[in-house]
Amino acid sequence: MHTAPLPLTRDLVLIGGGHTHALLLRKWGMNPLPGARVTVINPGPTAPYSGMLPGFVAGHYKRWELDIDLVRLARFAGARVILGAVEGIDPDTHQIHIPGRPPVAFDVAAVNVGITSDMPALPGFAEHAVPAKPLGAFAARWDQYLAQAGPASVAVIGGGVAGVELALAMAHALRAKRREAQVTLIDSATALTATVPKASATIRQAMKEFGIEVLEQASIKQISAARIVLTDGREIPADFITGAAGARPYDWISRCGLDLHNGYIRVNAYLQSSDPAIFAAGDCAHLSDNPRPKAGVYAVREAPVLFDNLRAALGAGRMRRYVPQKDYLKLISLGGKSALAERLGTSFSGPLMWKWKNHIDQSFMDKFRNLPRMAVPALPRDHAAGLSEALGEKPMCGGCGAKVGRGALQTALQNMPQTERADITPLPGDDAALLTVGDVKQVMTSDHLRSFTHDPALMTRIAAVHALGDIWAMGALPQAATATVILPRLSAELQQRTMAEIMQTASAALREAGAEIVGGHSSVGDEMTIGFTLTGLCDSDPITLTGAQPGDALILTKPLGSGVLMAAEMAGLAGGAQVAAAFRHMIQPQAEASRILRSAHAMTDVTGFGLAGHLQGICDASECGATLSLDAIPIMDGAAELSDQGVRSTLYPDNRAIVPGLPTGGKADLLCDPQTAGGLLAAVAADQADKLCAQLQQAGYPAAVIGQIDAQPGLRVHS
Repeated sequence: MHTAPLPLTRDLVLIGGGHTHALLLRKWGMNPLPGARVTVINPGPTAPYSGMLPGFVAGHYKRWELDIDLVRLARFAGARVILGAVEGIDPDTHQIHIPGRPPVAFDVAAVNVGITSDMPALPGFAEHAVPAKPLGAFAARWDQYLAQAGPASVAVIGGGVAGVELALAMAHALRAKRREAQVTLIDSATALTATVPKASATIRQAMKEFGIEVLEQASIKQISAARIVLTDGREIPADFITGAAGARPYDWISRCGLDLHNGYIRVNAYLQSSDPAIFAAGDCAHLSDNPRPKAGVYAVREAPVLFDNLRAALGAGRMRRYVPQKDYLKLISLGGKSALAERLGTSFSGPLMWKWKNHIDQSFMDKFRNLPRMAVPALPRDHAAGLSEALGEKPMCGGCGAKVGRGALQTALQNMPQTERADITPLPGDDAALLTVGDVKQVMTSDHLRSFTHDPALMTRIAAVHALGDIWAMGALPQAATATVILPRLSAELQQRTMAEIMQTASAALREAGAEIVGGHSSVGDEMTIGFTLTGLCDSDPITLTGAQPGDALILTKPLGSGVLMAAEMAGLAGGAQVAAAFRHMIQPQAEASRILRSAHAMTDVTGFGLAGHLQGICDASECGATLSLDAIPIMDGAAELSDQGVRSTLYPDNRAIVPGLPTGGKADLLCDPQTAGGLLAAVAADQADKLCAQLQQAGYPAAVIGQIDAQPGLRVHS
């Protein structure tokens, strides 16, 4: 008997991708709670591991080695990812507010966003310095600075362990670059108060050997572009200034309506805030029952307790108390591949301690680099012939990768009767219909997408841009739309929340394009599907597939690769940053591109049949051929490498069958990659191509001239 997917009944939202939440997601992927929908909200697709920051600054690690890939981790956990910075929580309505999208509702939420070392009260800091936390912006700025030539002057504000590690790491990196450097550590009190005297003496000796100047009891008056001015009148030269002191919570936490302690979320022994449905962990939380210093070790140890308590809050199991250890092992980098280990008043230092620290750090990161492969349910012992072949070797892709192949579609359409209405103009091969209502020319189209992301708002915006592509490709102006939504099985409350996200996003996206939603239909199925039926108005003759002329240049407004990237993301092979970049391409509207290309002789949008398939459609309708310049075709980040690894969308074989004469391998395979919300492909007069392409690029499109129309039928490719 077929078993339908279990309905989702509760929303768990994780705010931030800190160490606690990262470990929790990994554990959730191996033991999910049926009925719970998990959402992760984070400003970017990755979360850096702060324990390896000094090693990166010193040059021991590459930047990517610090990153936990939240997109990949969320896919493993069955969670949706929302990329955005939270600006507030409303405990009364249980909603989380993120700029540029509808509020996200929750039944249970947890906050693990870390802290910032920004110093807004220090004059000149915001303009001329970079805080060490959040790590991402700091790492990028340091990379740029280290790559420069010439003398260097660096200042670190804050003489705690974090500041000292950064100063030592910077001094080592600059020495390795053979740059003459002055590194200064500034503290308003006494440095290294959190370490025992023996450890402090060892660290101070390391700083002395690197020539680091340590200024204690030094108060800062002003920071400028190239110096720090102290209150006693001294001026410290510094063209790279960072702050590792005064770590503080993010400003939005002060507005969340929860009980706070010095700006941090006050939590009890169960990691619950003053609102029992909102939990907090890591540096952004204050342990009321057992206060502890801000250290990553506590965030890591909180993860299994938070995992159990969130499940209990969602209705499964019982809560348990978090009891932090009284002391913990401190491993402090000393610049080069040397470190100091301290615990319970005893310390040791040297290369062996660095190897130990590196082993601990790499073991932690390996938990996320090498996610366990979960077993796929086996087929029933008895099943009809052909079932294994129909399932294929991998899950069916979403978006355009889930479309029916062109051959099956054309065969079905060939048997359709010819229209007998005078107000309908047949447009063979075009995705939109041309209607005449009095003196008005109207185009109509319909398209829908099977979801490839669990975020309904993001999926809605992609589906809207995708459906609007047919209108824009004909040079028409969007007019009206109806929405068709299929939701997975959800409780009534989650249905309402999800539909609110979808319809608010759809209304905004279509209104931005000049259209209005006038109605729609919804139903329940096994998975989310979103589509639109659209009309558009033509103020002149529409642009169709016919009309391309030999000698015309071909312009493409968006890069290729979304099919490969989405297939790789489903398999856990794509990097989160690559996936996020692909989403940005997909949600880019083509309204301005359509306006710029209004003089095109022929135009289409590149979607399910891939660039080659849609170009073949233009050539068939215009009775011509085309030559593509492979090197000129823009490609999404990571797509070529994944394609070389053999990653393919499920629609790729059907698309390849459309153009069997094209070369295979390398970049050529991406010509048949099905695109979702892809770019416009236009045949334009050759003498106008460069001008039009420049206008498109100025408008923000990664457009390129990628080939030309020929008199000889068929498609050809050259490098």
